[in-house]
Amino acid sequence: MAFAVTGVLFGGTFVAAKAGLAYFPPLLFVALRFDVAAVALLGYAALTTERANLVPRTWRDAAGILATGVFAIGITNALLFVGQEYTTSAVAAIVFSLNPILTPVFASLLLADERLSLRGVGGMALGFVGVALVVNPDPATLMAGSLGKAILFAGAVSGALGSVLIRWSGGGLSSTVRTAWGLPIAALCCHLFSLGAGESPAAIAWTPEAVAALAYVGLLAGGVAYIAYFGLLDAAGAIRSNLVFYLVPVIAAIGGWAFLGETISTAAVVGFLTVFAGFAVIGSESVDLPTLRRRASERSPDIVDAPAADETRGIEAD
Repeated sequence: MAFAVTGVLFGGTFVAAKAGLAYFPPLLFVALRFDVAAVALLGYAALTTERANLVPRTWRDAAGILATGVFAIGITNALLFVGQEYTTSAVAAIVFSLNPILTPVFASLLLADERLSLRGVGGMALGFVGVALVVNPDPATLMAGSLGKAILFAGAVSGALGSVLIRWSGGGLSSTVRTAWGLPIAALCCHLFSLGAGESPAAIAWTPEAVAALAYVGLLAGGVAYIAYFGLLDAAGAIRSNLVFYLVPVIAAIGGWAFLGETISTAAVVGFLTVFAGFAVIGSESVDLPTLRRRASERSPDIVDAPAADETRGIEAD
Protein backbone atom coordinates (compact mmCIF):
# COMPACT_ATOMS: atom_id res chain seq x y z
CA MET A 1 0.00 0.00 0.00
CA ALA A 2 2.82 2.41 0.87
CA PHE A 3 4.55 1.57 -2.42
CA ALA A 4 1.35 2.26 -4.39
CA VAL A 5 0.60 5.54 -2.58
CA THR A 6 4.17 6.74 -3.04
CA GLY A 7 4.27 5.84 -6.73
CA VAL A 8 0.91 7.43 -7.55
CA LEU A 9 1.53 10.67 -5.66
CA PHE A 10 5.16 11.07 -6.77
CA GLY A 11 4.07 10.34 -10.35
CA GLY A 12 1.42 13.04 -10.12
CA THR A 13 4.13 15.48 -9.10
CA PHE A 14 5.41 15.62 -12.68
CA VAL A 15 1.93 16.57 -13.93
CA ALA A 16 1.41 19.23 -11.24
CA ALA A 17 4.96 20.55 -11.63
CA LYS A 18 4.55 20.92 -15.37
CA ALA A 19 1.44 23.00 -14.75
CA GLY A 20 2.93 24.94 -11.82
CA LEU A 21 6.20 25.92 -13.48
CA ALA A 22 4.21 28.24 -15.72
CA TYR A 23 3.54 30.39 -12.62
CA PHE A 24 6.58 29.85 -10.35
CA PRO A 25 10.36 30.11 -10.71
CA PRO A 26 11.57 26.48 -10.40
CA LEU A 27 13.66 26.61 -7.22
CA LEU A 28 11.21 28.90 -5.46
CA PHE A 29 8.41 26.53 -6.45
CA VAL A 30 10.11 23.55 -4.81
CA ALA A 31 11.02 25.68 -1.76
CA LEU A 32 7.40 26.75 -1.27
CA ARG A 33 6.37 23.13 -1.76
CA PHE A 34 8.48 22.13 1.22
CA ASP A 35 7.21 25.09 3.27
CA VAL A 36 3.66 23.80 2.84
CA ALA A 37 4.65 20.19 3.44
CA ALA A 38 6.66 21.08 6.56
CA VAL A 39 3.78 22.96 8.20
CA ALA A 40 1.33 20.14 7.40
CA LEU A 41 3.61 17.31 8.54
CA LEU A 42 4.84 19.02 11.70
CA GLY A 43 1.22 19.60 12.70
CA TYR A 44 0.32 15.99 11.91
CA ALA A 45 3.28 14.66 13.89
CA ALA A 46 2.44 16.87 16.88
CA LEU A 47 -1.15 15.60 16.91
CA THR A 48 -0.39 11.90 16.45
CA THR A 49 2.86 11.38 18.37
CA GLU A 50 3.58 11.50 22.08
CA ARG A 51 5.64 14.51 23.06
CA ALA A 52 8.49 12.36 24.36
CA ASN A 53 8.87 10.79 20.91
CA LEU A 54 8.96 14.08 19.00
CA VAL A 55 12.43 15.24 20.05
CA PRO A 56 15.66 13.83 18.57
CA ARG A 57 17.83 12.49 21.41
CA THR A 58 20.89 10.85 19.84
CA TRP A 59 23.38 11.60 17.10
CA ARG A 60 21.74 8.87 15.05
CA ASP A 61 18.42 10.72 15.23
CA ALA A 62 20.15 13.91 14.10
CA ALA A 63 22.00 12.10 11.31
CA GLY A 64 18.73 10.62 10.01
CA ILE A 65 17.08 14.05 10.00
CA LEU A 66 20.00 15.63 8.12
CA ALA A 67 20.10 12.77 5.59
CA THR A 68 16.36 13.25 5.03
CA GLY A 69 16.34 17.03 4.75
CA VAL A 70 19.61 17.68 2.95
CA PHE A 71 20.06 14.69 0.62
CA ALA A 72 16.86 12.66 0.21
CA ILE A 73 14.56 15.69 -0.14
CA GLY A 74 16.36 19.04 -0.47
CA ILE A 75 19.26 18.63 -2.89
CA THR A 76 17.53 15.84 -4.81
CA ASN A 77 14.45 17.93 -5.67
CA ALA A 78 16.40 21.13 -6.29
CA LEU A 79 18.61 19.37 -8.85
CA LEU A 80 15.60 17.65 -10.42
CA PHE A 81 13.76 20.93 -11.03
CA VAL A 82 16.88 22.74 -12.27
CA GLY A 83 17.92 19.86 -14.52
CA GLN A 84 14.54 19.83 -16.23
CA GLU A 85 15.22 23.39 -17.37
CA TYR A 86 17.96 22.04 -19.67
CA THR A 87 16.39 18.89 -21.07
CA THR A 88 13.08 17.22 -21.83
CA SER A 89 10.94 15.51 -19.23
CA ALA A 90 11.44 12.18 -21.05
CA VAL A 91 15.22 12.37 -20.75
CA ALA A 92 14.84 13.57 -17.14
CA ALA A 93 12.77 10.49 -16.32
CA ILE A 94 15.41 8.21 -17.84
CA VAL A 95 18.29 9.82 -15.94
CA PHE A 96 16.41 10.04 -12.65
CA SER A 97 15.40 6.38 -12.94
CA LEU A 98 19.06 5.56 -12.32
CA ASN A 99 18.20 6.06 -8.63
CA PRO A 100 17.26 2.39 -8.03
CA ILE A 101 20.45 1.30 -9.82
CA LEU A 102 22.65 3.64 -7.76
CA THR A 103 21.09 2.64 -4.44
CA PRO A 104 22.65 -0.86 -4.26
CA VAL A 105 26.07 0.71 -4.86
CA PHE A 106 25.80 2.86 -1.73
CA ALA A 107 24.03 0.08 0.18
CA SER A 108 26.91 -2.32 -0.48
CA LEU A 109 29.30 0.20 1.10
CA LEU A 110 27.22 1.30 4.09
CA LEU A 111 24.62 -1.39 4.86
CA ALA A 112 25.57 -4.92 5.86
CA ASP A 113 21.99 -6.23 5.62
CA GLU A 114 21.14 -5.07 2.09
CA ARG A 115 22.57 -6.88 -0.91
CA LEU A 116 21.14 -7.36 -4.38
CA SER A 117 20.75 -10.92 -5.67
CA LEU A 118 21.11 -11.97 -9.30
CA ARG A 119 17.32 -12.14 -9.51
CA GLY A 120 17.15 -8.60 -8.17
CA VAL A 121 19.64 -7.40 -10.79
CA GLY A 122 17.50 -8.96 -13.52
CA GLY A 123 14.33 -7.36 -12.16
CA MET A 124 15.96 -3.93 -11.94
CA ALA A 125 17.23 -4.24 -15.51
CA LEU A 126 13.71 -5.07 -16.70
CA GLY A 127 12.35 -2.09 -14.80
CA PHE A 128 14.85 0.28 -16.37
CA VAL A 129 14.07 -1.01 -19.87
CA GLY A 130 10.38 -0.48 -19.12
CA VAL A 131 11.00 3.12 -18.07
CA ALA A 132 12.91 3.72 -21.32
CA LEU A 133 9.96 2.37 -23.32
CA VAL A 134 7.46 4.48 -21.38
CA VAL A 135 9.22 7.82 -21.83
CA ASN A 136 10.49 6.89 -25.35
CA PRO A 137 12.97 9.76 -25.72
CA ASP A 138 14.14 10.99 -29.10
CA PRO A 139 17.67 9.58 -29.65
CA ALA A 140 18.91 13.00 -30.79
CA THR A 141 17.54 14.61 -27.63
CA LEU A 142 18.95 11.84 -25.46
CA MET A 143 22.48 12.53 -26.73
CA ALA A 144 22.21 16.33 -26.31
CA GLY A 145 22.02 18.54 -23.22
CA SER A 146 24.96 17.19 -21.24
CA LEU A 147 24.64 19.89 -18.57
CA GLY A 148 21.03 19.02 -17.81
CA LYS A 149 21.77 15.29 -17.66
CA ALA A 150 24.73 15.92 -15.34
CA ILE A 151 22.52 17.93 -12.97
CA LEU A 152 19.80 15.26 -13.04
CA PHE A 153 22.35 12.50 -12.46
CA ALA A 154 23.66 14.41 -9.44
CA GLY A 155 20.06 14.55 -8.17
CA ALA A 156 19.67 10.79 -8.61
CA VAL A 157 22.95 10.25 -6.72
CA SER A 158 21.75 12.52 -3.89
CA GLY A 159 18.44 10.68 -3.60
CA ALA A 160 20.06 7.24 -3.56
CA LEU A 161 22.72 8.32 -1.06
CA GLY A 162 20.13 9.98 1.18
CA SER A 163 17.93 6.89 1.37
CA VAL A 164 20.90 4.69 2.27
CA LEU A 165 22.18 7.19 4.86
CA ILE A 166 18.75 7.19 6.52
CA ARG A 167 18.93 3.40 6.88
CA TRP A 168 22.55 3.59 8.03
CA SER A 169 21.85 6.20 10.70
CA GLY A 170 19.10 4.20 12.39
CA GLY A 171 17.89 6.17 15.38
CA GLY A 172 14.76 5.93 17.45
CA LEU A 173 12.52 8.44 15.67
CA SER A 174 9.55 7.25 13.65
CA SER A 175 9.71 7.89 9.90
CA THR A 176 6.94 10.51 10.21
CA VAL A 177 8.73 12.48 12.91
CA ARG A 178 12.07 12.21 11.13
CA THR A 179 10.50 13.51 7.92
CA ALA A 180 8.69 16.31 9.77
CA TRP A 181 12.05 17.53 11.10
CA GLY A 182 13.74 17.03 7.72
CA LEU A 183 11.27 19.05 5.64
CA PRO A 184 12.11 22.48 7.16
CA ILE A 185 15.79 21.74 6.47
CA ALA A 186 14.93 20.89 2.86
CA ALA A 187 12.87 24.08 2.56
CA LEU A 188 15.76 26.17 3.91
CA CYS A 189 18.19 24.57 1.44
CA CYS A 190 15.89 25.28 -1.50
CA HIS A 191 15.22 28.88 -0.41
CA LEU A 192 18.99 29.45 -0.26
CA PHE A 193 19.40 27.90 -3.71
CA SER A 194 16.58 30.13 -4.99
CA LEU A 195 18.21 33.28 -3.58
CA GLY A 196 21.56 32.26 -5.02
CA ALA A 197 19.95 31.81 -8.45
CA GLY A 198 18.45 35.30 -8.28
CA GLU A 199 14.82 34.20 -8.25
CA SER A 200 12.23 36.66 -6.92
CA PRO A 201 8.81 36.10 -5.32
CA ALA A 202 7.57 38.96 -7.52
CA ALA A 203 7.81 36.59 -10.48
CA ILE A 204 5.05 34.35 -9.08
CA ALA A 205 1.65 34.58 -10.75
CA TRP A 206 -0.88 33.68 -8.05
CA THR A 207 -3.72 32.15 -10.07
CA PRO A 208 -6.15 29.40 -9.02
CA GLU A 209 -4.13 26.96 -11.14
CA ALA A 210 -0.92 27.99 -9.36
CA VAL A 211 -2.51 27.50 -5.93
CA ALA A 212 -3.89 24.09 -6.95
CA ALA A 213 -0.48 22.96 -8.25
CA LEU A 214 1.26 24.15 -5.07
CA ALA A 215 -1.36 22.46 -2.87
CA TYR A 216 -0.86 19.16 -4.68
CA VAL A 217 2.95 19.10 -4.59
CA GLY A 218 2.97 20.42 -1.01
CA LEU A 219 0.22 18.46 0.71
CA LEU A 220 -0.23 15.28 -1.34
CA ALA A 221 3.11 14.76 -3.10
CA GLY A 222 4.82 16.36 -0.10
CA GLY A 223 3.19 15.48 3.21
CA VAL A 224 1.25 12.29 2.38
CA ALA A 225 3.75 10.85 -0.13
CA TYR A 226 6.73 11.44 2.15
CA ILE A 227 4.99 9.71 5.06
CA ALA A 228 4.41 6.71 2.78
CA TYR A 229 7.87 6.74 1.19
CA PHE A 230 9.96 7.09 4.34
CA GLY A 231 7.76 4.57 6.14
CA LEU A 232 8.38 2.21 3.22
CA LEU A 233 12.10 2.90 3.52
CA ASP A 234 12.09 1.77 7.16
CA ALA A 235 10.00 -1.31 6.43
CA ALA A 236 11.45 -2.57 3.14
CA GLY A 237 14.97 -1.15 2.96
CA ALA A 238 16.61 1.33 0.61
CA ILE A 239 17.02 -0.98 -2.40
CA ARG A 240 13.42 -2.18 -2.61
CA SER A 241 11.90 1.17 -1.62
CA ASN A 242 13.67 3.06 -4.39
CA LEU A 243 12.15 0.75 -7.00
CA VAL A 244 9.20 3.13 -6.68
CA PHE A 245 11.13 5.48 -9.00
CA TYR A 246 10.50 2.97 -11.79
CA LEU A 247 6.76 3.31 -11.17
CA VAL A 248 6.80 7.12 -11.10
CA PRO A 249 7.27 7.63 -14.91
CA VAL A 250 4.44 5.17 -15.55
CA ILE A 251 2.06 7.15 -13.35
CA ALA A 252 3.32 10.43 -14.83
CA ALA A 253 2.58 9.18 -18.36
CA ILE A 254 -0.93 8.10 -17.37
CA GLY A 255 -1.53 11.42 -15.58
CA GLY A 256 -0.30 13.38 -18.58
CA TRP A 257 -2.72 11.44 -20.79
CA ALA A 258 -5.66 11.92 -18.39
CA PHE A 259 -5.15 15.58 -17.42
CA LEU A 260 -2.87 17.22 -19.99
CA GLY A 261 -4.06 15.57 -23.20
CA GLU A 262 -0.73 13.81 -23.84
CA THR A 263 -0.72 10.62 -25.88
CA ILE A 264 0.41 7.14 -24.79
CA SER A 265 2.17 5.15 -27.49
CA THR A 266 2.15 1.40 -28.03
CA ALA A 267 5.77 1.35 -26.83
CA ALA A 268 4.66 3.00 -23.59
CA VAL A 269 2.06 0.29 -22.99
CA VAL A 270 4.74 -2.36 -23.55
CA GLY A 271 6.91 -0.36 -21.13
CA PHE A 272 4.19 -0.45 -18.46
CA LEU A 273 4.06 -4.23 -18.69
CA THR A 274 7.86 -4.49 -18.65
CA VAL A 275 8.12 -2.38 -15.49
CA PHE A 276 5.57 -4.57 -13.74
CA ALA A 277 7.39 -7.69 -14.95
CA GLY A 278 10.53 -6.34 -13.32
CA PHE A 279 8.62 -5.81 -10.06
CA ALA A 280 7.31 -9.37 -10.29
CA VAL A 281 10.81 -10.80 -10.75
CA ILE A 282 12.16 -8.92 -7.72
CA GLY A 283 9.08 -9.59 -5.60
CA SER A 284 9.11 -13.29 -6.39
CA GLU A 285 12.02 -13.72 -3.98
CA SER A 286 9.77 -12.99 -1.03
CA VAL A 287 6.48 -14.63 -2.02
CA ASP A 288 7.49 -18.28 -2.51
CA LEU A 289 5.61 -20.74 -0.35
CA PRO A 290 8.52 -21.94 1.84
CA THR A 291 9.27 -18.35 2.82
CA LEU A 292 5.61 -17.63 3.57
CA ARG A 293 5.35 -20.75 5.73
CA ARG A 294 8.52 -19.86 7.63
CA ARG A 295 7.35 -16.29 8.23
CA ALA A 296 3.95 -17.51 9.39
CA SER A 297 5.54 -19.91 11.88
CA GLU A 298 7.89 -17.20 13.16
CA ARG A 299 5.07 -14.74 13.73
CA SER A 300 2.68 -17.30 15.31
CA PRO A 301 4.77 -19.63 17.49
CA ASP A 302 1.77 -20.74 19.53
CA ILE A 303 -0.44 -21.64 16.59
CA VAL A 304 -2.30 -24.94 16.95
CA ASP A 305 -1.23 -27.58 14.47
CA ALA A 306 -3.71 -28.20 11.67
CA PRO A 307 -5.55 -31.56 11.81
CA ALA A 308 -4.12 -34.40 9.81
CA ALA A 309 -5.56 -35.16 6.40
CA ASP A 310 -7.28 -38.37 7.62
CA GLU A 311 -8.92 -36.47 10.48
CA THR A 312 -10.09 -33.76 8.11
CA ARG A 313 -11.68 -36.32 5.80
CA GLY A 314 -13.37 -37.90 8.79
CA ILE A 315 -14.85 -34.57 9.87
CA GLU A 316 -16.06 -33.84 6.35
CA ALA A 317 -17.65 -37.30 6.10
CA ASP A 318 -19.51 -36.77 9.38
